[in-house]
Amino acid sequence: MYAIVEMAGQQFKVAKDQKVYVHRLQTEEGKKVTFDKVLLLEDGGNVTIGAPVIEGAAVEAKVVKHLKGDKVIVFKKKRRKGYRVKNGHRQSLTEIVVEGIVAKGAKKAAPAKAKAEKPAAEAKKAAPAKKEAPKKAAPKKAAVEDLSGKTVAELKEMAKAKGISGISSMKKADLIEALNK
Repeated sequence: MYAIVEMAGQQFKVAKDQKVYVHRLQTEEGKKVTFDKVLLLEDGGNVTIGAPVIEGAAVEAKVVKHLKGDKVIVFKKKRRKGYRVKNGHRQSLTEIVVEGIVAKGAKKAAPAKAKAEKPAAEAKKAAPAKKEAPKKAAPKKAAVEDLSGKTVAELKEMAKAKGISGISSMKKADLIEALNK
């Protein structure tokens, strides 16, 4: 059994009794910590993916100690300018041991989606009164789409039939615009 969980702003794949180094936590050494942002849970081939998290699932861990990571040297240089800066950094870390993965809410993720779809369906039922006005305007757009499929020669013939002048120098877009007026 493993889980992908968000701890201290980072995502980790964890299993029971695994040691993990995370960014410094504000918890004292020896205390237990629970992380409830479980993104993915695998239990014997059964994979559950959260949307974005799995409700009710959690990872329980114990803070072992606080420490600093290895030193990282940051060296900046600009050639021919006499600019050189050497800096070092040691990240503050917390060592934790995963004591268990609780998956009691893994099956509740699917009904949550169904509940989210029901209000959306109710909103669609209530919305048709507002959408009636745009449907009346839709035939004009359909006429524009019909004209865009025609050739320039056909558009010029239609413009002559309507009595539009100066069509010999018009481009296709201008012809369509003139015909839609």
